[in-house]
Amino acid sequence: MKIYFLGAGALGCAIGGTLAAAGSDVTLIDRYQAHVDAINRDGLFMKDGETDRVVKVKAATDSRGLPAADLVIVLVKSFHTREAILSALPIVGKHTAVMSLQNGLGHEDILVEAVGVSRVLAGKTYVGGVLLSPGHIIAGTRGKRTYIGELDGSIGARVTAIAEEFERAELPTTVSDNIVGTMWDKLLINVATGALSGITGLTYGGLYAVPEIEACAIAAVTEAMAVARAAGVKLSIQNPRDAWVMAAEGLPEEFRTSMLQSLEKGSVTEIDFINGAVLRAGKRHNVPTPVNHALVAAIKGIEYRMAHA
Repeated sequence: MKIYFLGAGALGCAIGGTLAAAGSDVTLIDRYQAHVDAINRDGLFMKDGETDRVVKVKAATDSRGLPAADLVIVLVKSFHTREAILSALPIVGKHTAVMSLQNGLGHEDILVEAVGVSRVLAGKTYVGGVLLSPGHIIAGTRGKRTYIGELDGSIGARVTAIAEEFERAELPTTVSDNIVGTMWDKLLINVATGALSGITGLTYGGLYAVPEIEACAIAAVTEAMAVARAAGVKLSIQNPRDAWVMAAEGLPEEFRTSMLQSLEKGSVTEIDFINGAVLRAGKRHNVPTPVNHALVAAIKGIEYRMAHA
């Protein structure tokens, strides 16, 4: 199976490197020239738990000249999804599957517009990673499950083959007949902490010490769950507070959400694909979402201030 990763940051390298180490035909595609050069020259240095290894894997800054893929896995920042998939159209062949493993909701709509609904799969992963320097990452793959599925809930040969490829690399993978519900479950966890961490500048230690923050988080999750139910989505999370509790499980007090990390770097966030996705779905199904609206507005205000400082 010829697999391309659109986006070879920490997560793309963690999954792609693990697949390559197990013998999969992987190419990492990323615009970060120094990162690509280091991987092609020296290999990908991966630290996973107590294991250090160097993985030989192909890397490129774009898809020009590459043959068509069997599978394209999209792991760019949410706001780069459209640009990334349009630039990768030359590697999307007649039988290519395109799968997002990004956080949030809405990427699938963009991918469907670009390549057609028949090619698009969806997924969520709990694999983690940290990019230390060009060509060097910390990977968190052990016991971290990935969920993948067809948008219509069917389970066929295509999605089963992808799961088998992941399992062969010891990446635990479940084929879901309710991948949209799985995506919403993960969204609830992101809704609980991402924006509030970004707005307050607090790591988890501080975030979970303030009762008013917990109350706001639970209110935001409650809205999101109401929207999901109005949309006919089957959730496994039934209590809004469970999403708040699950968000912190196994994480240290100094943990920073990706939204906080983006703001600390002066970058725009993925708010449009997290709380913003709740807003859009709420409008479609006539469910009010005032708490999420306020969180989106606050993050947008911070982004505006940074851009005009």
